[in-house]
Amino acid sequence: MDALVIIPTYNEIENIENIIRCVFSLEKQFHILVVDDNSPDGTATTVIALQQEFPQSLHLLQRAGKEGLGKAYLAGFDWALAHNYEYIVEMDADFSHDPHDLPRLYEACTHNKGMAIGSRYVKGVNVVNWPMSRILLSYFASKYVRCITGMKVHDSTAGFVCYYHKVLRTIPLGEIKFKGYAFQIEMKFKTWKYGFEITEIPIIFTDRREGTSKMSGGIIKEALFGVLQLKIGSWFTKYK
Repeated sequence: MDALVIIPTYNEIENIENIIRCVFSLEKQFHILVVDDNSPDGTATTVIALQQEFPQSLHLLQRAGKEGLGKAYLAGFDWALAHNYEYIVEMDADFSHDPHDLPRLYEACTHNKGMAIGSRYVKGVNVVNWPMSRILLSYFASKYVRCITGMKVHDSTAGFVCYYHKVLRTIPLGEIKFKGYAFQIEMKFKTWKYGFEITEIPIIFTDRREGTSKMSGGIIKEALFGVLQLKIGSWFTKYK
């Protein structure tokens, strides 16, 4: 199997079984790695039960506690590379990312051998069920990132991303600093600085069906100031 979907979870009991079954129903076959941060609601228990049904294609990485989205993905990346997957996808558990878009994301990444982004803003604004304040915050955050970094990406905070394995083997993952939205920006920035091609695929983003959003003021603050840190740090970093 060449493609792995990493789904980080913390209290996603309402969504996890449905999202897993939806991914496995696709014509293009993907494996799934759930990275669970010790969810008290029993998310991991549900995954373990489903592993009896999908023993070869469903995997679980359990972590001791909640350390942030970035740390969860970095743990997932290490696992994926150790198991020699060629294409590694980030996707939320809450159906804000439509699993039916996975084949398009994968296909784009097989062509550019870099990064493919499921983009909310590459063709207008394609967001459903968000309040206008959050749409504006997200949209102008990406404009801000483009302005500060010079990176020509319309949706720099997107969390629906497919990587070719060489990208993750090239970026020093142990040096990634950020945990929330800024993690997504940092990964795109490093991918770009290391010379990999980035393709944006238009998607429709729909706010979560079930459960509670993990957005916080600290995550937003990290993103705003993290962009400046990335730009300044790039002046002193040699990208090979």
